[in-house]
Amino acid sequence: MPQAPSDSPAIPAPSAPSAPPASSSAAPSASSSTPSSAPPDPAPRGASLTGTRPRRNPYARLFAVPGAVAFTVGNLVARLPMGMFSVSAVTMIAGSRGSYALAGAVTATGLAATAVVAPWTARLVDRHGQARVAVPATVFAVLGSLSLLLCVRYGAPDWTLFASYAATATVPNTGGMSRARWAHLLKGDARAVHTANSFEQAADELCFMLGPVLAAFLCGTFFPEAGTLAGAVLLLTGVLLFAAQRATEPPPQGRTGAATEVRSPLRARGMPALLVVFLATGAVFGAVEVVTIAYADERGHKAAAGAVLALQAAGSCAAGLVFGAVRPRGPLHRRRVLCAAAMAALAGLPLLAAAATGSLVVLAGALLCAGMATAPAMVTSMTLVQRLTPEGQANEGMTLAVTGLLGGIACGAATGGWTVEHLGGATGYAVPLAAACCALLLTVAGGDATREDAVSSGRA
Repeated sequence: MPQAPSDSPAIPAPSAPSAPPASSSAAPSASSSTPSSAPPDPAPRGASLTGTRPRRNPYARLFAVPGAVAFTVGNLVARLPMGMFSVSAVTMIAGSRGSYALAGAVTATGLAATAVVAPWTARLVDRHGQARVAVPATVFAVLGSLSLLLCVRYGAPDWTLFASYAATATVPNTGGMSRARWAHLLKGDARAVHTANSFEQAADELCFMLGPVLAAFLCGTFFPEAGTLAGAVLLLTGVLLFAAQRATEPPPQGRTGAATEVRSPLRARGMPALLVVFLATGAVFGAVEVVTIAYADERGHKAAAGAVLALQAAGSCAAGLVFGAVRPRGPLHRRRVLCAAAMAALAGLPLLAAAATGSLVVLAGALLCAGMATAPAMVTSMTLVQRLTPEGQANEGMTLAVTGLLGGIACGAATGGWTVEHLGGATGYAVPLAAACCALLLTVAGGDATREDAVSSGRA
């Protein structure tokens, strides 16, 4: 089991488990008549945040961990461009070549390449360490972005655009690496891990809310390649800052034997069923984005689509932060079912708003409410991914989840686009509703393989 960072003053002293005189949490073990049958549990690493559980903001406790602020800042800088690259590429290619079809095909190729390459990159990160793999992988991806920029700028053949953008698939899963650090630092404290996962989900929503806005601003204000250039600089800078925080980095697993070599988180019990849930959840995101743009365009307010989608992300971000501040209660499977049910129920609001009122303002409010259910659903599912993933393969496990999301986003976008083209913008909101209902049914159906008693063997 990984050891605690040596510079963490919050780790309890070695004598802590032996009945401290004034600790109410240890008092029962000191007075127990059968100490051998009910020995006190040693303080988990996550309890180092709390000591005797002081009543203060859980996020303040979270960032009291030495090094947490530093690696979080670097990771956020690196994560922001993830919401910039697609918009920047579409704007740059469509503006230069005059073809949205070409721009969409190039970005779709990059998405497909990422789905294939990302799990392998994550496996290397787990095996050799975050800094050792993430930095060269990021450099290669940045070179791919710069190559795309130069090919567009100087009129290179179309095939060079596909090759250049496919090279960006080596970019590491920065969100997954951050979650892996939290899981390492907070091992044994389920409540602190819950808060950390909620914060990370809120950070995802914030970056994907601000990224497209920043990209559109840069491309429109300066020059078409400005978004791609700024994104590449931010990505490399953020990864370098993140990788420099070696004290909080999980230890690399290395090559520990043939069994470890061949085993993948994908083969863990319950993981395939969970990835299908991520696929359905991703379809919700992809469909909402395409349908909202089309709906706003139908009403002559295409420019407002970004602001409307930002409200959905804002609702999810706020809900994620609130969800992280609440102590998780009950079995994880029950929480997952409740969160999936809430997502399915609230996914019907945009359809009602669009069909009944035709108002973009009312739709924005409906998307704000609907977004509040997505972060809790994602947090509980990501928590289960961490429990299912074998020890030492956290990055690969979470990257598989992201790959499922990306596949779902692509499917949802395609289905939503076909629906609005043939049935209209308002009807298009039936696609994310159907996807959310599928996610709920799959969560319930896959419950037997993903309950706590079934995943206990998934981690060492």
